[in-house]
Amino acid sequence: MTAPSTVQIRSRDNPHVKELRRLAQDSTQYRRQGRVWIEGEHLCAAARTRGWAPEMAVFSESFWPLALADKGLTATKNIVLPDALFASISGLESPARMAYVLGLPAPARPDPAAPTVVLDRVQDAGNVGSILRSSAAFGFRQVLAMKGSAALWSPKVLRAGMGAHFGLTLVEGLAEDDLEALAVPLLATHVHAGDWLHRAALPWPCAWVFGHEGQGVAPQIEARAAQRIRIAQPGGEESLNVAAAAAICLHASGAAR
Repeated sequence: MTAPSTVQIRSRDNPHVKELRRLAQDSTQYRRQGRVWIEGEHLCAAARTRGWAPEMAVFSESFWPLALADKGLTATKNIVLPDALFASISGLESPARMAYVLGLPAPARPDPAAPTVVLDRVQDAGNVGSILRSSAAFGFRQVLAMKGSAALWSPKVLRAGMGAHFGLTLVEGLAEDDLEALAVPLLATHVHAGDWLHRAALPWPCAWVFGHEGQGVAPQIEARAAQRIRIAQPGGEESLNVAAAAAICLHASGAAR
């Protein structure tokens, strides 16, 4: 096995630094580079636990001695940056002191039989990341994102997902017709119509579809659903945040199987 190399960089104008800054701050840069930036000890540890090997590890100078002593070096290339330069790359208000660059897996095709979550133009990165966490927690191992949804591997979605990405199969940029590949029943959430979740007979496996924050599930996708499901809200609120609704529905499915 080749020993890892270590490179110290001090210039803001270094080409590697410019490339990392784009990767860390541009929500769709991962599509062009075929790799992602994940920042912070928690996300890096979550990736390692799931068997993801970093192409590159990036450390601030102040953290580098701790990395050598406590973290081990799992990347084939390590870059050490002055703290201020690391902070200039980071997209966080309070930058972490370590990051990984991970190669993205090859694009996957939807698994017809997998327990699935479909995101229909869910646009808020925090909502998408939260739904990914719920999907992983409740046994839904495949997430399909329709065109118009937030970029699944963007830095903000990665942070909100808190490591859920590394245990899921993620497919994005899908069109309505791509849902024909699913062999499991589609369940669509609805605010005012359908079966009450707490009384419904929920199939397993299934595919839950959660829609746009303001518009809900598109009518043409709702028309494909085997069931429409609504959540009882005895407190009288008009609707739930989509991430909250997803957590409730996916928990109910996971508990009922």
